[in-house]
Amino acid sequence: MKAKLYIQDGKEKGTIDLPAEIFEAEIKYTLLHSVVTLYRANLRQGTAKTKSRDEVSGGGKKPWRQKGTGHARSGSNTSPVWVRGGKAFGAAPRSYFTAIPKKMRRAALCSALSSRAKDEKILVVDKVDIGEPKTIKVNALLNGLAVLNRKNLLIIGDNDKNIYLSGRNIKNVQVKHVKDINALDIINNENIIFCSEGLIEKVREVIKS
Repeated sequence: MKAKLYIQDGKEKGTIDLPAEIFEAEIKYTLLHSVVTLYRANLRQGTAKTKSRDEVSGGGKKPWRQKGTGHARSGSNTSPVWVRGGKAFGAAPRSYFTAIPKKMRRAALCSALSSRAKDEKILVVDKVDIGEPKTIKVNALLNGLAVLNRKNLLIIGDNDKNIYLSGRNIKNVQVKHVKDINALDIINNENIIFCSEGLIEKVREVIKS
Protein backbone atom coordinates (compact mmCIF):
# COMPACT_ATOMS: atom_id res chain seq x y z
CA MET A 1 0.00 0.00 0.00
CA LYS A 2 1.29 3.43 -0.94
CA ALA A 3 0.20 6.92 0.05
CA LYS A 4 0.89 10.22 -1.64
CA LEU A 5 3.78 12.21 -0.21
CA TYR A 6 3.56 16.00 -0.25
CA ILE A 7 5.75 18.93 0.60
CA GLN A 8 4.42 21.61 2.91
CA ASP A 9 3.03 23.86 0.17
CA GLY A 10 0.82 21.02 -1.06
CA LYS A 11 2.80 19.96 -4.12
CA GLU A 12 3.03 16.21 -4.65
CA LYS A 13 6.54 14.88 -4.06
CA GLY A 14 5.96 11.19 -4.75
CA THR A 15 4.68 8.22 -2.80
CA ILE A 16 5.56 6.50 0.44
CA ASP A 17 5.16 2.86 1.40
CA LEU A 18 2.71 2.13 4.20
CA PRO A 19 3.25 -0.93 6.43
CA ALA A 20 0.94 -3.63 5.12
CA GLU A 21 0.22 -5.12 8.54
CA ILE A 22 -1.28 -1.77 9.64
CA PHE A 23 -2.68 -0.15 6.51
CA GLU A 24 -3.74 -3.28 4.63
CA ALA A 25 -5.17 -5.22 7.54
CA GLU A 26 -8.54 -6.93 7.42
CA ILE A 27 -11.23 -4.39 8.23
CA LYS A 28 -13.20 -5.94 11.07
CA TYR A 29 -16.33 -3.82 11.02
CA THR A 30 -18.06 -5.48 13.99
CA LEU A 31 -14.99 -5.11 16.18
CA LEU A 32 -14.47 -1.54 15.01
CA HIS A 33 -18.07 -0.65 15.86
CA SER A 34 -17.75 -2.20 19.32
CA VAL A 35 -14.52 -0.39 20.16
CA VAL A 36 -15.75 2.97 18.85
CA THR A 37 -18.91 2.57 20.94
CA LEU A 38 -16.78 1.91 24.03
CA TYR A 39 -14.59 4.95 23.34
CA ARG A 40 -17.67 7.14 23.05
CA ALA A 41 -19.15 5.69 26.24
CA ASN A 42 -15.88 6.40 28.07
CA LEU A 43 -16.18 10.06 27.06
CA ARG A 44 -19.52 10.40 28.86
CA GLN A 45 -19.33 12.40 32.09
CA GLY A 46 -22.15 10.58 33.86
CA THR A 47 -23.03 13.64 35.97
CA ALA A 48 -26.81 13.68 35.37
CA LYS A 49 -28.66 13.92 38.67
CA THR A 50 -32.28 14.23 39.78
CA LYS A 51 -33.67 14.46 43.30
CA SER A 52 -35.45 11.51 44.81
CA ARG A 53 -38.36 11.94 47.21
CA ASP A 54 -36.07 11.98 50.24
CA GLU A 55 -34.01 14.86 48.75
CA VAL A 56 -36.73 17.36 47.80
CA SER A 57 -37.98 19.88 50.33
CA GLY A 58 -41.20 19.15 52.15
CA GLY A 59 -42.60 15.96 53.57
CA GLY A 60 -43.06 15.15 57.20
CA LYS A 61 -46.70 15.88 57.90
CA LYS A 62 -49.45 14.05 56.05
CA PRO A 63 -51.11 16.64 53.72
CA TRP A 64 -54.63 15.82 54.93
CA ARG A 65 -56.43 13.13 56.80
CA GLN A 66 -56.94 9.79 55.14
CA LYS A 67 -60.72 9.86 54.74
CA GLY A 68 -63.55 12.29 54.43
CA THR A 69 -61.92 15.16 52.53
CA GLY A 70 -62.88 14.18 48.98
CA HIS A 71 -59.20 14.18 48.00
CA ALA A 72 -57.29 11.13 46.92
CA ARG A 73 -55.43 9.70 49.87
CA SER A 74 -51.86 10.98 50.17
CA GLY A 75 -49.08 10.44 52.64
CA SER A 76 -46.50 13.05 51.61
CA ASN A 77 -46.10 16.00 49.28
CA THR A 78 -42.70 14.59 48.21
CA SER A 79 -44.42 11.79 46.30
CA PRO A 80 -43.37 11.52 42.62
CA VAL A 81 -47.00 12.13 41.55
CA TRP A 82 -47.02 15.56 43.20
CA VAL A 83 -45.80 18.78 41.58
CA ARG A 84 -42.29 19.46 42.90
CA GLY A 85 -42.20 15.94 44.27
CA GLY A 86 -39.21 13.63 43.99
CA LYS A 87 -38.29 11.86 40.76
CA ALA A 88 -38.98 8.12 40.67
CA PHE A 89 -36.08 6.11 39.23
CA GLY A 90 -34.29 9.32 38.23
CA ALA A 91 -30.76 9.70 36.95
CA ALA A 92 -27.89 9.43 39.41
CA PRO A 93 -24.16 10.08 38.92
CA ARG A 94 -22.42 7.03 37.52
CA SER A 95 -19.36 6.02 35.55
CA TYR A 96 -19.73 4.75 31.99
CA PHE A 97 -16.07 3.76 31.76
CA THR A 98 -15.23 0.31 30.41
CA ALA A 99 -11.64 -0.82 29.96
CA ILE A 100 -10.87 -1.81 26.37
CA PRO A 101 -8.57 -4.84 26.01
CA LYS A 102 -5.26 -4.06 24.35
CA LYS A 103 -5.74 -6.54 21.50
CA MET A 104 -9.13 -5.03 20.67
CA ARG A 105 -7.69 -1.50 20.67
CA ARG A 106 -4.84 -2.53 18.36
CA ALA A 107 -7.07 -4.42 15.95
CA ALA A 108 -9.60 -1.59 15.83
CA LEU A 109 -6.89 0.99 15.11
CA CYS A 110 -5.50 -1.16 12.28
CA SER A 111 -9.00 -1.60 10.86
CA ALA A 112 -9.66 2.14 10.98
CA LEU A 113 -6.34 3.05 9.36
CA SER A 114 -6.81 0.37 6.71
CA SER A 115 -10.27 1.74 5.93
CA ARG A 116 -8.89 5.25 5.41
CA ALA A 117 -5.95 3.94 3.36
CA LYS A 118 -8.34 1.96 1.17
CA ASP A 119 -10.26 5.19 0.49
CA GLU A 120 -6.97 7.03 -0.24
CA LYS A 121 -7.52 9.37 2.70
CA ILE A 122 -4.04 8.95 4.18
CA LEU A 123 -1.84 11.97 3.36
CA VAL A 124 1.81 12.28 4.35
CA VAL A 125 3.77 15.55 4.39
CA ASP A 126 7.53 15.09 4.29
CA LYS A 127 7.99 17.78 6.95
CA VAL A 128 5.79 20.50 8.39
CA ASP A 129 7.89 23.38 9.67
CA ILE A 130 6.05 26.11 11.58
CA GLY A 131 8.45 28.57 13.15
CA GLU A 132 5.88 30.10 15.48
CA PRO A 133 2.26 29.37 16.35
CA LYS A 134 0.19 30.83 13.54
CA THR A 135 -3.25 29.52 12.62
CA ILE A 136 -2.87 30.90 9.11
CA LYS A 137 0.07 28.54 8.49
CA VAL A 138 -1.96 25.42 9.22
CA ASN A 139 -4.80 26.82 7.12
CA ALA A 140 -2.31 27.32 4.29
CA LEU A 141 -1.15 23.70 4.67
CA LEU A 142 -4.71 22.37 4.49
CA ASN A 143 -5.50 24.63 1.55
CA GLY A 144 -2.42 23.37 -0.30
CA LEU A 145 -3.50 19.78 0.30
CA ALA A 146 -7.01 20.65 -0.95
CA VAL A 147 -8.64 19.44 2.28
CA LEU A 148 -9.63 22.78 3.80
CA ASN A 149 -13.11 22.86 5.40
CA ARG A 150 -13.19 19.08 5.73
CA LYS A 151 -12.76 17.01 8.86
CA ASN A 152 -9.01 16.48 9.22
CA LEU A 153 -6.83 14.75 11.78
CA LEU A 154 -3.29 16.13 11.99
CA ILE A 155 -0.93 13.58 13.52
CA ILE A 156 2.16 15.16 15.06
CA GLY A 157 5.35 14.06 16.78
CA ASP A 158 7.32 15.12 19.85
CA ASN A 159 8.72 18.34 18.36
CA ASP A 160 5.53 19.63 16.74
CA LYS A 161 4.09 21.74 19.55
CA ASN A 162 3.69 24.75 17.25
CA ILE A 163 1.51 22.70 14.90
CA TYR A 164 -0.73 21.82 17.82
CA LEU A 165 -0.95 25.44 18.98
CA SER A 166 -1.65 26.60 15.42
CA GLY A 167 -4.33 24.04 14.59
CA ARG A 168 -6.22 23.44 17.82
CA ASN A 169 -8.77 26.24 17.25
CA ILE A 170 -9.49 25.55 13.59
CA LYS A 171 -12.98 24.23 12.92
CA ASN A 172 -13.11 20.57 11.89
CA VAL A 173 -9.40 20.08 12.62
CA GLN A 174 -8.17 17.73 15.32
CA VAL A 175 -4.48 17.62 16.27
CA LYS A 176 -3.14 14.62 18.18
CA HIS A 177 0.21 13.16 19.07
CA VAL A 178 0.92 9.92 17.25
CA LYS A 179 1.10 7.95 20.50
CA ASP A 180 -2.42 9.10 21.46
CA ILE A 181 -4.35 8.21 18.31
CA ASN A 182 -7.13 5.65 18.47
CA ALA A 183 -9.83 4.16 16.27
CA LEU A 184 -12.37 6.83 17.27
CA ASP A 185 -10.05 9.62 16.09
CA ILE A 186 -9.56 7.93 12.72
CA ILE A 187 -13.26 7.21 12.16
CA ASN A 188 -14.32 10.73 13.19
CA ASN A 189 -12.15 12.40 10.54
CA GLU A 190 -12.23 12.19 6.77
CA ASN A 191 -8.54 12.83 6.09
CA ILE A 192 -5.61 11.55 8.14
CA ILE A 193 -2.56 13.79 7.69
CA PHE A 194 0.85 12.73 8.98
CA CYS A 195 3.00 15.80 9.53
CA SER A 196 6.30 13.99 8.79
CA GLU A 197 7.45 10.81 7.08
CA GLY A 198 8.90 9.40 10.30
CA LEU A 199 5.48 9.25 11.94
CA ILE A 200 4.49 6.31 9.75
CA GLU A 201 7.09 4.19 11.54
CA LYS A 202 5.94 5.59 14.87
CA VAL A 203 2.47 4.15 14.20
CA ARG A 204 4.04 0.70 14.09
CA GLU A 205 5.47 1.32 17.55
CA VAL A 206 2.07 2.49 18.82
CA ILE A 207 0.43 -0.70 17.54
CA LYS A 208 3.05 -2.87 19.24
CA SER A 209 3.02 -1.00 22.54
